[in-house]
Amino acid sequence: MSFTPEKLAPLKACRLGIDTHHEPTLFLRADSPVCRSEGFESLSRVQVICEGRHIIASLNIVSSDLLAPDQAGFSESAWSRLELHANAEIWLSHPRPVQSLSYVRAKVYGHELDALQIQSIINDIVEGRYADVHLAAFITACGDDALSDHEITCLTEAMVKAGSRIDWGLEQVIDKHCVGGLPGNRTTPIVVSILTAHGLTVPKTSSRAITSPAGTADTMETLTNVSLSLEQMRRVVHDRGGCLAWGGSVRLSPADDLLIQVERALDIDSEGQLIASVLSKKLAAGATHVLIDIPVGPTAKVRSQDAAERLAASFRTVAANLGLQLQVLMTDGRQPIGRGIGPALEAHDILAVLKNKPDAPQDLLERAVLIAGTMLEMVGAVETGKGTSSAQDAISSGRAWEQFQGICQAQGGLRVPPVAPYRYALVAPHDCEILDVDNRQLAKIAKLAGAPADPAAGVELHVKIGDRVEQNALLLTIHAENAGELNYAVDYLCDHKLVLTLSDDQENAV
Repeated sequence: MSFTPEKLAPLKACRLGIDTHHEPTLFLRADSPVCRSEGFESLSRVQVICEGRHIIASLNIVSSDLLAPDQAGFSESAWSRLELHANAEIWLSHPRPVQSLSYVRAKVYGHELDALQIQSIINDIVEGRYADVHLAAFITACGDDALSDHEITCLTEAMVKAGSRIDWGLEQVIDKHCVGGLPGNRTTPIVVSILTAHGLTVPKTSSRAITSPAGTADTMETLTNVSLSLEQMRRVVHDRGGCLAWGGSVRLSPADDLLIQVERALDIDSEGQLIASVLSKKLAAGATHVLIDIPVGPTAKVRSQDAAERLAASFRTVAANLGLQLQVLMTDGRQPIGRGIGPALEAHDILAVLKNKPDAPQDLLERAVLIAGTMLEMVGAVETGKGTSSAQDAISSGRAWEQFQGICQAQGGLRVPPVAPYRYALVAPHDCEILDVDNRQLAKIAKLAGAPADPAAGVELHVKIGDRVEQNALLLTIHAENAGELNYAVDYLCDHKLVLTLSDDQENAV
């Protein structure tokens, strides 16, 4: 039975300064009168009310003197969502049952959900009615190709409806996305610079890393401000033709960012939710034409051509259902792109390409030019067959670099990416050829070194498949912001001998 303010005196709000990430968390003394009267237990879901505002939080019980019996402690996320001040009066009650959890249970048992059921789930997620355990159940139930194309379409529409949507009033608004699994593949800032240099509108919003050492938003944050409001984003796009922003800051498909937080913890990125995540962000940002880059390789996210074809077919079907023009480009995913793996290291590669530096990674340049050229042709900005040369000219002439600088200045200024103070170099034990590179293990090493939370951390790869190197030549360098994480990464490297496969060695690997 819930209570009203007349039954019990209010509790006083206390800010504990505890970071519980995105999940609002409440702390009460075990002998709190509210705990006794309401029968609250640890991990109960509790509705918190203050001055007309309310949230649902997960409860933790405190048995020490951290709080007085008449106090309620709040995590940082709960405090900010309720806009509390010290000693604010708050009331607690049991929240209403969350009906949509029955639909999650149905999906767990393999039932197909309809549009209303999926919209109900997404609305409850955005309203904060789901704890992380509920989000984890939903994510897991939708994994392993459990979503039909119809369900993916409904999920995409539901995620768009739950947030803001931008209408640019233009016939063509272009965007791109790489499905991931390829370390260092940070083509987006280069592509946006090329396309806007051709006069196209590219309001690019990107996610932070889910299971990788860096997302585009993580990398761009080492160079400029990416946390733009909707109005700031509009202004940047109006002034420069495009932007490079974090999607979570403009509330475009907000459910996606909540799901990503749990997907990252579970290390799960299912194809159905991947498609819904990508296309919901594109639709919410007002895109009309989208290119999807699918790297294919034995240690990429998509490992075979058959799997790539199935994923591409689902992308095309869902996009057609939603009235979105979409083209798929399948690319080589056998090894990392560029040299850097990690936010700042990837940012240095981007700057080298845009500045036309002679030592810029050519594979990153070539891949960005291919993608941008395909997109130019897709929207008819250049004649068929001339996209790549037009994209290359934007780099060679410096127009793309000018555009990139302009976008960064409009977003708050261009900064120099940080450099890590701790490093470990792996060298070739003998003269050899690089036979293979393991994308997943390299990404793991970069994450153990601290990426993406530590922006300067990651891995710098000095070789490519097919390279011949001499004894003691640099193979890779691990970068870390502290000695402890460098040791974690080095220990993993030493225990996993197939990160790089070399020729002419008794064990055939390093």
